Amino acid sequence: MPTRRHTLLIIVLLLLLAVASLSAALMAGSFAVAPGEVLQALLGSADGVGADVVLKLRLPRALAAFACGGLLALAGALMQVLLRNPLADPYVLGISGGAAVGALSAMLAGLALALVNLAAFAGALAAMLLVFSLAHGDSSWTRTRLLLTGVIVASGCGAAVALILSIAPEHGLHGMLFWLMGDLGHASSPLGAVAVLLLGLILTLPFARELNLLARGDTLAHALGVSVRQVRGGIYLLASLLTAVAVTTAGSIGFIGLVVPHLVRLAMIKMGWGNDQRLLLPASALAGGSLLVLADTLARTVIAPQQLPVGVLTALLGVPVFLFLLGRQPHERQ
Repeated sequence: MPTRRHTLLIIVLLLLLAVASLSAALMAGSFAVAPGEVLQALLGSADGVGADVVLKLRLPRALAAFACGGLLALAGALMQVLLRNPLADPYVLGISGGAAVGALSAMLAGLALALVNLAAFAGALAAMLLVFSLAHGDSSWTRTRLLLTGVIVASGCGAAVALILSIAPEHGLHGMLFWLMGDLGHASSPLGAVAVLLLGLILTLPFARELNLLARGDTLAHALGVSVRQVRGGIYLLASLLTAVAVTTAGSIGFIGLVVPHLVRLAMIKMGWGNDQRLLLPASALAGGSLLVLADTLARTVIAPQQLPVGVLTALLGVPVFLFLLGRQPHERQ
């Protein structure tokens, strides 16, 4: 188990990584901004083009990327506890599919960006409630039933998305595809996502003990006084809401919620600390946020002034690393 000193050291290192990734995001781009100018802009002691680029364009986008990455990683860690499967991710229960149906329907109707975001959030909530009600309809909730219900709902949403894309006009397909692959170009209001991320950590960390026990099995958790049914319901609702906010802000960004918690867990196991949620949850949020900020910085700079969908880069960069690390530890178990 990690000591308090080790936990503090790792959190500090991850905070430094987060600061470094955000700093790189503010400096890099087709219009380069020097570190000193970035600092002056943040302190409010600079004006001009550089300050406008930092404060009005790059800072909101970087904060949105960090918040979305943290939300997805935190939701993924919670889903992996809920389903007791290290390969579970935030999208496995159809939340992203519901958001995609809502957002693409709004785009097809030609609605404004704010209404597209609202429709995406409404679609995510509708999918969440549908899965929850179907999987829990007769009070016989099991992980298998929840997973199967989520897969079926996700498949239905995928069919609806394919139908929308097939009837959408050509001039709207580019925006729809970018949303489906993840796009932070329109994330101009990140404070809501940042607040939800902080709230998610505040709500989950006090229940780290219950999550640790739940990860070892329902029988043991129940024997040690955990209200298994209530905790599982709370995990599902919170993880779904975190995912809904992330998808509403940036579209469907894959890989982060699946691999970041898994890699953090592998690192903790290799260090002999096991699967301790007290460290895993905040470490996953910080690592996921930093990774998405770096990926988004690459997405808008690698072929600047053109931009790539950030979800494509997260997969291209992360999947080989994940497979390499997983291949080096074939006998590790959760």
